[in-house]
Amino acid sequence: MTQTKPILILGSAPNVTQARDLPKSLFSAIVAINNAWQVRDDWDYHIAPDDFAPDRMPPMVGEGQRLIRSEHYVPANNAYGGIVYAGGTMAFTAGYWALHALRPAGIVFYGCDMVYPAQGKGHFYGTGTADPLRDDVTLRSLEAKSARLMLLAALQDCACLRAPFGESRLVCPVVSPEQLEAGAPRAQAPDLIAVGRAQAREAELGYIVESGRYWESDMPILAEELDTVDRLWLDATWPGTMRASVA
Repeated sequence: MTQTKPILILGSAPNVTQARDLPKSLFSAIVAINNAWQVRDDWDYHIAPDDFAPDRMPPMVGEGQRLIRSEHYVPANNAYGGIVYAGGTMAFTAGYWALHALRPAGIVFYGCDMVYPAQGKGHFYGTGTADPLRDDVTLRSLEAKSARLMLLAALQDCACLRAPFGESRLVCPVVSPEQLEAGAPRAQAPDLIAVGRAQAREAELGYIVESGRYWESDMPILAEELDTVDRLWLDATWPGTMRASVA
């Protein structure tokens, strides 16, 4: 059943600390990615890859809290076309899992901007690995992957929104705490023809790896073909623009 309130997804960018004082009553659930359980202790779901270091896990899981791992998020991502098309990093993985499992009215991203300064802290806890910037065939355009998530969410009446702090690779609209207090914006209906064109190209390519472990697959995944898919998702968001965002 679709919720009437948005969920909050917490990443590890320094601005995630701005989410500490947001009233939980604004959200139907809080999802913490990787180390973001440290930001506030009232999270409902902790989502992390299977190789997340055990010593960085939450020290305890309270009543009503749940750990989400690959046996949960891989099937959820497959329901939206698979991780190859979704983008193999946890901000997107968490978004698709939430769409599938929680059916939210909105997703508000804090600390998921995927922008890493050359100097200074790239994460709220200090230094860390910039996972979305690794050389990975599924992450050649973070903007396109963000657009895809936003548009597929809109198909189920879920608005993707982000914190109003600084630069972001997420292309979804910003939402202020004041707007959340007044009621989060609703999703705008996407261009169904343009979305269908992107989905049809994905189906033609057939880059489906049911296990989610595409890096272990013998299937040839061609970067230039994924670039064409990325362009279709960007064109479905802003026709004829954002070309420079695709490698």
